[in-house]
Amino acid sequence: MWIRPPYGKGVDVESGPRPLYPMMLESPELRWAFIRKIYAILTVQMLLTVAVAAVVVTVRPISHFFVSSGAGLGLYIFLIILPFIVLCPLYYYHQTHPVNYLLLGIFTVSLSFAVGLTCAFTSGKVILESVILTSVVVVSLTLYTFWAARRGHDFSFLGPFLFAAVMILIVFALIQILFPLGRISVMIYGGLAAIIFCGYIIYDTDNLIKRYSYDEYIFAAVALYIDIINLFLSLLTLFRAAEA
Repeated sequence: MWIRPPYGKGVDVESGPRPLYPMMLESPELRWAFIRKIYAILTVQMLLTVAVAAVVVTVRPISHFFVSSGAGLGLYIFLIILPFIVLCPLYYYHQTHPVNYLLLGIFTVSLSFAVGLTCAFTSGKVILESVILTSVVVVSLTLYTFWAARRGHDFSFLGPFLFAAVMILIVFALIQILFPLGRISVMIYGGLAAIIFCGYIIYDTDNLIKRYSYDEYIFAAVALYIDIINLFLSLLTLFRAAEA
């Protein structure tokens, strides 16, 4: 006997075949399993970032080494560049287990070290404010994107605009380095960057729901992780400039 699928109110989204968005052709169960895998990887990345950053902040000789010697400065620059270097082999080995997880770990630890060094020279109040606001924004935007996707909204159009906005941010940062414009310009930069990476969180979450294939879990996790870290650093820049 044919039984109507339980699409009514109060039904757990993950328990039935209810699609995540209109005209969904793939199995909702498989997509939900993929989404859970991504957020599990992302959770491990964030916990590792918190652990590494906490060590860098609390063990003062580490941060002093990076600012008191030429070798430390060179190592700091290398740690900033390393995540971008690791992305190249990660692209080729993203389906090769366990090499992909090893490269993802190197990527996460190196970026976490850079985050920790940034936090080491920032007041605890500013760090706490940035962490709380980042957490609230990420959770809110994630829930909003799932809700909007369920109602047929699509955010793929944001891609070109966000790319152009990042290019503007890069040029803005270079101008600020070469010709410092003062505290107000730093606050403007931090605020604009925070808005842009909020857009990226929506865009990448929408891709996670609709477009990433099941073997692209590494790319999906990296994209969301970079969005969250950049949002945190943008808010850190904004609050630090406001406190100065």
